[in-house]
Amino acid sequence: MSRNSSVAPAPSDSLYPTIETPAPNSAVHSKMNPIGFEATEGSAPVNSDGVTLLGFESIEGQDNTETKVSLGSKGNPKDDDNLFFNNGVDRIDYILAYEPGTGEEETAKKERRKVFERELEKEGLKLEHEDKTKSKSGKVCFVKIHAPWEVLTKYAELMHMHMPLTENDIKIDFTSCLSMCPTPFDLDKDIMKQDDDYFTAPFSRTRMHQFMIKDRNSFFSNAQRSRIVYEILSRATFEEDKEQKKKFGIKKMISNESYDAAYPLHDGKYLSEHSLLTRGKMNDRHELYEIWARWRMWYKFQPLNHIRDYFGEKIGIYFAWLGYYTTMLIPAAIVGLICFIYGCATVFQDIPTSELCDKAKSGNLTMCPLCDKRCSYWKLEDSCSYSRATYLFDNPATVFFACFMALWASFFHELWKRKQVELEYEWDIADFEQEEEIPRPEFEAQVQRVRKNPITKKEEPYVPVWSKCIRYFTTASIIFFSLCVVLGAVFGVIVYRIIITAVLYSSEEFLLRSRSTLVASGTAACINLVIILILNQLYLKIGLVLTNMEQHRTETEWEDAFTFKMFLFQFVNYYSSIFYIAFFKGRFIGRPGAYDYNLFGYRQEECDPAGCLIELCLQMAIIMVGKQAYGNFKEILLPKIMVWFRSRSAEKDTSDLTIYTRWEQDYNLSEMPQLGLFDEYLEMVIQYGFVTIFVAAFPLAPLFALLNNIFEIRIDAYKFVTTWKRPLAARAQDIGIWYGILTGITAIAIVTNAVIIAFTSEFIPRMVYKYFYSNQTLQYYDFSLSIFNVTDFQQKSIPDDKKLAIFGNVTTCRYRDFRNPPGSSEYEFTVVFWHILAARLAFIVVFENLTVFLTWLIMYLVPDMPYAVKLQMLREKYLVKEAHFTSETIKQNSGEEHHAKQPLY
Repeated sequence: MSRNSSVAPAPSDSLYPTIETPAPNSAVHSKMNPIGFEATEGSAPVNSDGVTLLGFESIEGQDNTETKVSLGSKGNPKDDDNLFFNNGVDRIDYILAYEPGTGEEETAKKERRKVFERELEKEGLKLEHEDKTKSKSGKVCFVKIHAPWEVLTKYAELMHMHMPLTENDIKIDFTSCLSMCPTPFDLDKDIMKQDDDYFTAPFSRTRMHQFMIKDRNSFFSNAQRSRIVYEILSRATFEEDKEQKKKFGIKKMISNESYDAAYPLHDGKYLSEHSLLTRGKMNDRHELYEIWARWRMWYKFQPLNHIRDYFGEKIGIYFAWLGYYTTMLIPAAIVGLICFIYGCATVFQDIPTSELCDKAKSGNLTMCPLCDKRCSYWKLEDSCSYSRATYLFDNPATVFFACFMALWASFFHELWKRKQVELEYEWDIADFEQEEEIPRPEFEAQVQRVRKNPITKKEEPYVPVWSKCIRYFTTASIIFFSLCVVLGAVFGVIVYRIIITAVLYSSEEFLLRSRSTLVASGTAACINLVIILILNQLYLKIGLVLTNMEQHRTETEWEDAFTFKMFLFQFVNYYSSIFYIAFFKGRFIGRPGAYDYNLFGYRQEECDPAGCLIELCLQMAIIMVGKQAYGNFKEILLPKIMVWFRSRSAEKDTSDLTIYTRWEQDYNLSEMPQLGLFDEYLEMVIQYGFVTIFVAAFPLAPLFALLNNIFEIRIDAYKFVTTWKRPLAARAQDIGIWYGILTGITAIAIVTNAVIIAFTSEFIPRMVYKYFYSNQTLQYYDFSLSIFNVTDFQQKSIPDDKKLAIFGNVTTCRYRDFRNPPGSSEYEFTVVFWHILAARLAFIVVFENLTVFLTWLIMYLVPDMPYAVKLQMLREKYLVKEAHFTSETIKQNSGEEHHAKQPLY
């Protein structure tokens, strides 16, 4: 999550210190050449409305009233899509909504609202009230807020907003022949207007004439206007008692239920009877819906600049990252699909698998029972279908794909850093600085101790170090217990799998016996998925309680702590069963005659002679695809049902003569989750773990992730445009703490893929066999299966039904290991075992070091900042510096002229 916050310190009597506006007749506004510093004679061109073009508007002689220029058309109070005050001129920048009640509590709320709104008017905001009798539901009162030009310019300067200074005169063309070819993925240029490209600088009222103010009403975007209003809302006080500390901020007003909601308005309806091509856009919301949120636009690039202009940089960066991640999945999905197709094409040409399926060869080998008592002997050929399925994912192409994905992850990180730098410059967030945050309302309500803040020099609550230590120790203990619950759930699934495997192996049906492992693994994975989804909801509540118990001072600290807890919970919850199959299943079972029963008296489950990789693949597929299906179902249907229900409730209470206004329509939309983009990022980060950590076991994971993300982008876009209230256009410089988490997952992925290939798959044993032992008459499964004398069985391991009619008098059976046969040094590890172990360890060392080296090489070769961005940043800094010098020169010259005109005494 973002670490940046627009919330500011506690206010004084004035929300901000006063900054003098330059006098209209000041010489600062005279004799000023345009930015770019070419000599310009005469005045700047003026349009038919009297507005000076190109940013060199003369302010001399202007009054301080706001210019009444409508945005397309003036508001009609009788229009259900009206975005203006009743005068049809002042645009609504923010809405406060509340449902009035009765009693003493409502009297206190009313007084707080009165004081709060008086503070807003004192800061220059215009307010207009809508009584509940004018609402469709007859229950909700609304306060409409408008920020005049003077307020916008004052706070734009105080908030260091970057505004257009002059057109970008650097034209760097790196277009290639390929990029000049039209593609179906490009947005329609007839619909999408070309974005203006400007150099920007922090806004200053003393140099207002240097900025490109073509129209006062459109100079500040709707997102900027709402952010300015929110800045004032976050600082306005609502308690006048001078004896107590002042309480302030719209968040506190909502938390104490003085207001029910505070939100900027959507730009209007998103549906239209007419096409964009025929009539053009009705508003920005309509345009975003048509070119971005509609399902039929799933293959188109995202209009990132339009998203940023409408929803703000924080949401824009999320969609930029999600789109970039999805785009990067395309080569990974293609390579993974090719590896899977290679497995399908060569499965019947694989010699070890063909020998296993041949009764005349290895298929006739008698295998030791897979469980105690109820399981009997079985033929190796019974594992034929299982082995062929395993080969689809466990073949030489899988090793190549694991190496490819390790490099892919490195490329993804480095190229995203470049893309992020471009966005930081283009969206003016490269120098975005975090302001001092105010304490959370919950923090102030819970903490009794106070001390003076070293920054604001005001008394505020604080938590001493010893109290923090106790709280952190308590939360750590509860987290540890919660993680143990997850491991307990995994253990329960393991026990289920052991029991169901034994039951299926004892069945008389050959079909059930031959597929018992797959059936047990598949049903266990489904049960595990249900447990995961249930524990997710439980952990969400536990995470909220624990994070609140830690009493974090600011919203950023709270979000970081909550993010860490939830990611830890989710990581263990989703991946623990997969880690068990990949690294522990079948590793500590012992051997026939000396099975390990230390796990609560149970004999541990074994892997098939073909390995555990297909079980790992099945577990991943069910959990990953099931999670995505559940998430999409919840995100598509549930919000639609909620909006429909609230809209129906609003419409049935009053007659149809009441106008269903835009602010009430937006009030009935769902709220964006309190945690913002946390759930969206968490979902994608967990998916990234599936794509990278265990990709050696499931090469189709990038393909499924790609298909899911194509829908995820449109689902999220649809929610933001149609289902949710318009969120505050918050700013952010990057994806925050999630980048570090992704980097950590990538490092884990390099290790896990190396270990999966070395120890879980059959790749290393097969390579050792192929290059060192295949010249002998020994077949692969004769080579990889050891011999056991059945007279050495433990009493509890002897099968009840030996199936003499099928197997005859069995004297020896085979099991999966590299041990000596009965006789001299019986059942000790053979030289082959140590040879294969050395090869496995060597592979891990080579794989990890090669990947780390190539990752370092990528980081060295790919610069973090593109050359074009670097040039434009240098040019912009030069222009801003020259603008300051020019302004100071004019001030100095005007001062000398004024001094020369003074009479001498």
